[in-house]
Amino acid sequence: MATAHKEGHAPGHIGLLTSGGDAPGMNAAIRAVVRTAHYYGMQVSGIMEGYEGLIQDAIKPMGVRDVSNIIQRGGTILRSARSRSFLTPQGRATAKRNLDRHGIDALIVIGGDGTFRGASIFEREHGLPVIGIAGTIDNDLGGTDRSIGFDTATNTAMEMVDRIRDTASSHDRLFFVEVMGRTTGAIAMHCGIAAGAEYVMVPERDQGIDELIGVLERAARTKSSVIVIVAEGDEEGGAYEVARKVKKRFQHFDTRVSVLGHVQRGGNPTVADRLLASRSGVAAVEALRKGDRNKMVGQVNASMVLTPFDQVLHKPVDLDEDLLRILGILSI
Repeated sequence: MATAHKEGHAPGHIGLLTSGGDAPGMNAAIRAVVRTAHYYGMQVSGIMEGYEGLIQDAIKPMGVRDVSNIIQRGGTILRSARSRSFLTPQGRATAKRNLDRHGIDALIVIGGDGTFRGASIFEREHGLPVIGIAGTIDNDLGGTDRSIGFDTATNTAMEMVDRIRDTASSHDRLFFVEVMGRTTGAIAMHCGIAAGAEYVMVPERDQGIDELIGVLERAARTKSSVIVIVAEGDEEGGAYEVARKVKKRFQHFDTRVSVLGHVQRGGNPTVADRLLASRSGVAAVEALRKGDRNKMVGQVNASMVLTPFDQVLHKPVDLDEDLLRILGILSI
């Protein structure tokens, strides 16, 4: 095992990777890391395919021109992949040997909770300083008000629901629209309020079909169409399952289901995501220069903050109950 870096030691060569699901704005963060590092006279190497690239030695130097014209692009130029090998001590040891071969003495990882779990274990085993950047459309991380990609994904979902509303209103239809969110209803709730949905189903709250039927019965008295947003991880099932249960008891509207799927991951990042990604990239490099390690960069109350990985990973993000209250008021 390599000797641990001393606290406060500024690295000279940063390895950079993206891991987990892609999120709009990751490229903007990559650009910010590379350019900030070079601004401070540090080297940067990009690691392809996430943690798997560490094991496969898919590592290449990156200069400021390598990140030209990417701030507006969705996805990630470094690509992302799951790595079973990195879950093992042997795989992580191989990754460390490859980093040593390239002279890389610190890592910046862009991703979500799974990315940071791997980073935390790696830092603990091998002593390499790691800073994380919150990049996930789910917005389910502690230590930040927003994660990179959430604003774009929510805007994309809202635009799709706006279009669905047009056809729903033309045909007296009830639409169940499924958005991403296996463990969090952040996209569903924000999209639901912004698109004027009548009801939102989220995994954080116990919402039975009886409650939904009550809302639909009230809506049927005054409305010609209804939109119900369903987070994919809702306890009653996805949109198709919820629609099946409702149709057994409620036939007032012609019912349709629309699953938005991975369209929410794509597209050009919004101004908010580009700005957050840019600020996060700069903050991550500057954190390493100051000797910080094993922490995630996030934005809280418009300020960039650092939160230890263990606090990020063990601090569940609660659903904003006030948003549910507001939805109930505005959907009458």
